[in-house]
Amino acid sequence: MNESTTAIPVRTDPADAAKGKLQAVRGMNDILPDEAVVWEALEDAVRAVFRQYGYRNMRVPLVEPTPLFVRGIGEMTDVVEKEMYTFEDRLNGESLTLRPEATAGIVRAAIEHNLTYERPQRVWLAGPMFRHERPQKGRYRQFHQFNVEALGFAGPDIDVEHIAMLARLWQRLGLANGVRLEINSIGDVEERREHRAGLIEYFERHAAVLDEDAKRRLYANPLRILDSKNPAMQTVIADAPRLLDRLGPESRAHFEGLQTGLREVGIPFTVNARLVRGLDYYNRTVFEWITDRLGAQGTVAAGGRYDGLFEQLGGKPTPACGFAIGVERMILLLKESSQLGAPPPHGYVVHAGPGAAAWAQRLAERLRDADLAVVVNAGGGSFKAQMRRADASGAAYALIIGDDEAARGVVTVKPLRSGEEQFTVAPDELVARLRDAA
Repeated sequence: MNESTTAIPVRTDPADAAKGKLQAVRGMNDILPDEAVVWEALEDAVRAVFRQYGYRNMRVPLVEPTPLFVRGIGEMTDVVEKEMYTFEDRLNGESLTLRPEATAGIVRAAIEHNLTYERPQRVWLAGPMFRHERPQKGRYRQFHQFNVEALGFAGPDIDVEHIAMLARLWQRLGLANGVRLEINSIGDVEERREHRAGLIEYFERHAAVLDEDAKRRLYANPLRILDSKNPAMQTVIADAPRLLDRLGPESRAHFEGLQTGLREVGIPFTVNARLVRGLDYYNRTVFEWITDRLGAQGTVAAGGRYDGLFEQLGGKPTPACGFAIGVERMILLLKESSQLGAPPPHGYVVHAGPGAAAWAQRLAERLRDADLAVVVNAGGGSFKAQMRRADASGAAYALIIGDDEAARGVVTVKPLRSGEEQFTVAPDELVARLRDAA
């Protein structure tokens, strides 16, 4: 990320140097092959659902100018105040930040490239985000999200579409019974301004109950007090004025349209009048999909409308809405639910003898041409050792090639997961056998 060619002094811990061993940054995790297959399966399912709804992929930088997030997310949010990875560009002194979320960058790109000039856009993005916070289960300093954004759509129908996309994804992943939907409306700017005044007055009367964080936010962003998890404040929060009761005709009609649309597509929901989002750009619809299976980190997807963000970032007024899926939390949920896993290869090629290796590679490529997954033994090894590797691979069959099989252009097939006898076949018949067994 450093654009300067000037040498940068590097400080090292002498103890680490002595050990000769480096480790990943705390809260930034390696995804090893056994777990990565679950990520790949989730990613494939997500992309398939996004395609069904006509969303197209876009990609934006991991690093953005810091003012993008200060203006977009909100100066008094936890993200901006405490959690951003911000640094100075050594070349020109510009303040840069690793993206803590994706929506602001997507809107910046849409403004910069006039993305909505001709028509509204349905887009999605996937990748890492960065927040400097205390790592815990399902909450990391580098975490990954899928982000969906509908740019230029004003009605509640697109809000329903986003929620329906997620409901379809849960069904595809076998998680439909493990998550529930909560929705709310946080109104428009004027409604929130009136509500803000009412909240300040209410919380001033209960100042003795407020913790230091709530007191700090009282006059800057009192709506965020409602999101506090402090047990000592829950009673006073529960009795606070409700923004739902202050909605004007347009906001109320939008929220009623959302509820009607969800009923029409058969998606159950609960109205949670205390539901707010941690980023300041939201308005009207907000929603969360929640599970009880992951403890405190129970929100697996969340989103809502942000109709003012384009104008806030220097663009023309443009209605928009979107959501994010937390990948790490989804992986935990899938593991807990015993969903998804790595499909084993169809066959593992065991080969021995001077003429066997070339035939083994040609056979494997022929099988792959037929869209079959085949692993070829590499690195040598005795027949017994290769058979152990074949069994450990999870393959249904060991495909055995010696000099005799190579000379005849055939392969001996030993079933590894059943009591069948081994048999010898030509490649074309092997393709059919492996497909039938898949």
